[in-house]
Amino acid sequence: LGGSADEFLQKGGVQAAADAYRFIAVIPEKSGNAQFTWPMDKISSNAAVEKDLTLFDDMLSCVAAQYNANTSCVSSAGVSAGALWTAAVVANQRSEYLSSFISLSGGTGGIAIKPWQTAAHKLPGLVLWGGPGDTCGNPPVQLKFEELSHDLESHLTSDGHFFVECVHNCGHSIPPLDDVSTISPVDAVWQFALDHPYWLPEGTSPYQNGTLPSAFPDWCGIGQGSATERVGACANGGGC
Repeated sequence: LGGSADEFLQKGGVQAAADAYRFIAVIPEKSGNAQFTWPMDKISSNAAVEKDLTLFDDMLSCVAAQYNANTSCVSSAGVSAGALWTAAVVANQRSEYLSSFISLSGGTGGIAIKPWQTAAHKLPGLVLWGGPGDTCGNPPVQLKFEELSHDLESHLTSDGHFFVECVHNCGHSIPPLDDVSTISPVDAVWQFALDHPYWLPEGTSPYQNGTLPSAFPDWCGIGQGSATERVGACANGGGC
């Protein structure tokens, strides 16, 4: 909610990953006009949603016009508010442009977040959260990202989307993927996006043989309820 584009760039090790894996990273800066950074909450108007979806369209169009970009390999990723926006809105309403989506402490539904809608294109997804302690805010309006992620997973399952589930124990904080990462703190995120191009048959994945790449920690699994929550110390502090 309080993050910046530069903070995402630095904490995610995005430049090092883009250099190593040869992808284009585009990180939008929040406008400050939405109550929760991005209009993914139930009280945000359709006009507000359309305004930020137009920003998505413009970013994609500008990159495609200026670079030799592979438009069959476009993924949307977010953390916290950005993950709620990615999962609840972008993955639904722009699925025809996306090859995958990544939700890090995000989700759909509940008392405050827009519900999942049926996507026109079956998108491979990476759904990650920080266990039952992954919360933001205070009752009665407290976002519980485990519940929101479960809601998202239920819809992905019923709609036939392939997804990887990852559950750590560090609450609402940077995922401790650096346990296994070598190039950036979240190598598994980039690996997932690169391994799931648009041309894969819908609902399929190269991970379907049941083996995840080495960039993924042992607290990830394939499909709902497959992950065993991480144990161990947490180096990163939590908070919204």
